[in-house]
Amino acid sequence: MSKLPGWLLQFLKFGLVGVSGIVVNMLVTVIMNQLNGGAANARNPVIELPGPMAIRYTYIVYAVAFVVANTWNYQLNRWWTFKGTRRGWWRGFFWFFAAGIVGALVGFAVKVALTHPNSPFYLHGWFTASGVSSREYWGQLAGVIVGMPVNFVVNRLVTFRHHDPSL
Repeated sequence: MSKLPGWLLQFLKFGLVGVSGIVVNMLVTVIMNQLNGGAANARNPVIELPGPMAIRYTYIVYAVAFVVANTWNYQLNRWWTFKGTRRGWWRGFFWFFAAGIVGALVGFAVKVALTHPNSPFYLHGWFTASGVSSREYWGQLAGVIVGMPVNFVVNRLVTFRHHDPSL
């Protein structure tokens, strides 16, 4: 693996860390949905807004899972993928979090497109409101996967630009 170009090796490491982050993200998602009575209740409104809009439980789950998984990923990437970074932990975390928000917004759009009943991309057929085939879980997973390459590019160029690649 050491004969790979540095950026490709970093991308592979970033991907492995990302996979662990997906596991963390999905665990948080499942736990939070179970605490709310299951994935079938994910679209329940938490705060009603004017008109037909509302802040729904699924949006809160997405945000909390993102924060927990993003923090997990930052520490692993700092320790392994981009070890030798010279930027302080909090300053680096700020930039990592900011970069993560870009990827999370892309992923959130994917999740909403796949789980909103009025969306042309709404998951039909095999997908249901609960259990392993829950469109909530598959939409969450698809959103996280789509956001990952955006995360890598932004983090490599911004968050970890001050790392020692020889380590």
